[in-house]
Amino acid sequence: MDRLLITGGNTLLGEVTISGAKNAALPLMCAALLTDQPLILSNVPELADITTLRNLLEHMGVEINKTEATDAGSKSKLEIRSGASPETTAPYDIVRQMRASILVFGPLLARMGRAKVSLPGGCAIGNRPIDLHIRGLEKLGAKIELEDGYVTATVDGRLKGSHVHMPLVSVGATENILMAASLAKGQTIIDNAAREPEIDDLISCLNKMGARISGKGTERLIIDGVESLSGASHSVIPDRIEAGSYAVAAVITGGSLRLKQISPHMMQASLNALLDMGATVEPEGQDILVSAGSRLGCISLKTQPFPGFATDMQAQFMALASVAEGMSVISETIFENRFMHVPELRRMGAEIAVNGAVASLAGNSKLYGAEVMATDLRASMGLALAALVASGETIISRVYHLDRGYEKLEEKLRAVGASIERIQEQDKPSD
Repeated sequence: MDRLLITGGNTLLGEVTISGAKNAALPLMCAALLTDQPLILSNVPELADITTLRNLLEHMGVEINKTEATDAGSKSKLEIRSGASPETTAPYDIVRQMRASILVFGPLLARMGRAKVSLPGGCAIGNRPIDLHIRGLEKLGAKIELEDGYVTATVDGRLKGSHVHMPLVSVGATENILMAASLAKGQTIIDNAAREPEIDDLISCLNKMGARISGKGTERLIIDGVESLSGASHSVIPDRIEAGSYAVAAVITGGSLRLKQISPHMMQASLNALLDMGATVEPEGQDILVSAGSRLGCISLKTQPFPGFATDMQAQFMALASVAEGMSVISETIFENRFMHVPELRRMGAEIAVNGAVASLAGNSKLYGAEVMATDLRASMGLALAALVASGETIISRVYHLDRGYEKLEEKLRAVGASIERIQEQDKPSD
């Protein structure tokens, strides 16, 4: 099994080109199920989660072809064609690997009139039921049953537009209902919709395909259903969580990194938190220059839906707060089990106390290299960031978590000065 060996103490300097957003690319790939014409996506990152969804779609009969970039200025492309009659069952063996697989549910139901999808898997960061997906699709006229670990939906004719109020903000449920409503008869209104940039990117692509959706960037989305959608070409937005992670890497190592091809508005909460801690943030065209300041101060953070502070950045800032001056407090309001990286950070010397959903960090911790275990995607990045500033060598196991969400991590970090390599179990250094 692959592991990461990181030797801490190097200052990171240089530039990092931000990859396409995993959390935008996944629903966009599922949107291809809404039409029999090709959807061409560029700037799709090469990640384990992308491969998992590709495997699922191909199992369902979807044809996917990749065109490699021809020069340094171009991007590789995925051409996705679902054809006239894609398979409408998404099996357990593939869906269990990734929660985002549930996003095939709405498009299949809307276009084919039926869908059967295994209950999803993914990171073990807490209870993430799909009841909001089910309730929303039922409002559109779907008949849904749960049996033997599968959720099955059918509809007589077309789905029908309705008023869907989301009791809780849910990115996945908003995406599923949004895609389904695009082919529903009549108008659908989604209130308390998620406002993440990845939702906006999906809306932009759907509108290119012929959908009629307004309200982008707001809590109210209005979808006037159409009878059919066409193919389109679309470029995936940059990954704001990857960008935020490298921004923390610059600050925690006392360095300076230019984050290329990312807009500040996509990650303003993370940038504001870095500014509050004493970092320097300078937007420059399509880039952001992030540098460590003369003093790294403490922070008080609470995770919230966009535009608030992202739960996907919580572990990274916990690593940063561990070495900051003074007491920091981080509250997790999105997922109940997202402090599983705390024991691993403690193994590295971090002083962290957890009381329910609140973590208190004493700060000024001297971190030391250790053998640690990643528990989920973002926790693994938090451990990698701590390892960059720790004294000695850190070995991180379960690297497959990182492979789900960070494209070419070792290559990008080495290019800006980090000492990081991927090793096999038998390559563990001897004492």
